[in-house]
Amino acid sequence: MEDTFQRIYEKYHHDLFQFLFYMVKNREQAEDLVQEVYIRVLKSYEKFEGRSSEKTWLFSIARHVAIDWFRKQKTIRRRILEKFDWDKQQLEDDLPLPDEVALQNEQVQWMYRALDACSIDQRMVIVLRYIQELSIAETADALKWSTSKVKTTQHRAIKQLQKEMNNISDKEGLSHEKTRVE
Repeated sequence: MEDTFQRIYEKYHHDLFQFLFYMVKNREQAEDLVQEVYIRVLKSYEKFEGRSSEKTWLFSIARHVAIDWFRKQKTIRRRILEKFDWDKQQLEDDLPLPDEVALQNEQVQWMYRALDACSIDQRMVIVLRYIQELSIAETADALKWSTSKVKTTQHRAIKQLQKEMNNISDKEGLSHEKTRVE
């Protein structure tokens, strides 16, 4: 098992980290979630039947780990909102996150910010299809969806990204041309 785990780690670690980083937008949290993926892999590798590729199987686990994290965050946020007195105190933090500052390319920054306008499902499809370069069939396997659902979600995500990137462009007044997302 140790050899298998080492092989999986060497072959897929970067892709798993990148997928989770784009989902949660926090380096430390993405590292923690990758560790959770590896824990689940170690617990369930014997059950892997090979009906999909190993990479697809790993991304399916990573997807579940990310969804679990989002659910947990929603519960934590709800508790904070219930306890915080919004009439008496104001919280403001307009400073960009260090990860956002590190992104130097203007259009990459726009795309990164525009991903926030997408639903979690749309974000997962965009990351798997265009960053991890999975095919539609592989993305469908990883997400346990039909290929038509992947295509529809991808289409809607691209439209949402175009709209949001144009909004960002107009807001920042940096370009009069409409941003093109392919």
